[in-house]
Amino acid sequence: QVQLVESGGDLVQPGESLRLSCKTSRGFFSVAALAWYRQVPGKQREFVAMIDDFGTTNYTESVKGRFTISGEKFKTTVVLQMDNLLPEDTAVYYCNVDGWITEISGRSQYWGKGTLVAVST
Repeated sequence: QVQLVESGGDLVQPGESLRLSCKTSRGFFSVAALAWYRQVPGKQREFVAMIDDFGTTNYTESVKGRFTISGEKFKTTVVLQMDNLLPEDTAVYYCNVDGWITEISGRSQYWGKGTLVAVST
């Protein structure tokens, strides 16, 4: 199996930056997409950003121009650079990998356990 471990969450003030990193315990045979989601207690998990195997990125509207997603060449690390953070960005951020561990494993979704980002004065 594979584990995803997020890091980089912290308490920051509005306007500051954070860099979240997600590292997988092993490489993937193939990856359809790497993504970040976030969840506020009591609310549904929501999509934040994704990068596909072609390098195409997509962001939820509220983070466009402030967040940047990138993936390492061998798809074992995915990074979310978050600039100009706002209080409404406060959430637990989860890493997601959509792909195949091996050639015969079948396509699956893999999730980390999350890292807390808190933006407050």
